[in-house]
Amino acid sequence: MDPSKIREKIGRFRILIVGRANAGKTTILHRVCNTRDDPEIYNSAGEKIDLAVLTPSRERGLHNIENEMVFKSNPGFIFHDSCGFEPGGESEFEKVKAFITDRSKETKITNRLHVIWYCIPMDEASRSFTQGENKFFSQCDTGSIPVIVLFTKFDALYDVAYAKLRKEGRSRKDAKELAPKQAKESFANGSQLKFLKDLRRPPKCHVCLPHMNKDDADCSALIERTAGALDDEVLNRLFVSNQQTNLEICMKYAIQR
Repeated sequence: MDPSKIREKIGRFRILIVGRANAGKTTILHRVCNTRDDPEIYNSAGEKIDLAVLTPSRERGLHNIENEMVFKSNPGFIFHDSCGFEPGGESEFEKVKAFITDRSKETKITNRLHVIWYCIPMDEASRSFTQGENKFFSQCDTGSIPVIVLFTKFDALYDVAYAKLRKEGRSRKDAKELAPKQAKESFANGSQLKFLKDLRRPPKCHVCLPHMNKDDADCSALIERTAGALDDEVLNRLFVSNQQTNLEICMKYAIQR
């Protein structure tokens, strides 16, 4: 089916982004949609929420997982945001679990959830997995919805590798050049990926995202992994045609089809 006809039939590609506070979720969405502007937010009835007239109590409602976030720079995507699961946040977990279940049972494909991005930050304060991640991947049945783990702030591991190389006697220049490669090698053999492999419900795949806070940040790895995780050909074409940050992947999938 032609991508334009798919967009006409299905509408927009729907993504749930999950992650604890300061996991870099907003930064990721800005990069994917190639903007620094805030999204427009709509409630479950499709009514636009006017951010200028929000009271503090209503502002807390912005984090309602049912709300839809749409960026003007790329209206082909609808994002739903979960606050993540902090200690004692049982109610938030149940809301996310119910949302995923309900969306997976939607009869209309346009209302279904199409993919889940689960953000886990690699900065020093948050590097280890929390009870929230364990709970999500052991108790939350996502059905046929692919889950992709995003290791955000991955450049924090570059700093760790740099310090280690300097301690070993490397020059600043050499340590800076070698740090990314060493960080990736250490990560590949580390506890994080072992954790994913041992999960009851492991994610479809993972992607490491460094330097997403920079203006020239490259999120093409996320785009490629997401496209590769979509077994449904129609959803795959919808996602690839809607994304605007990677022309190469559009050409790649056009040739494959």
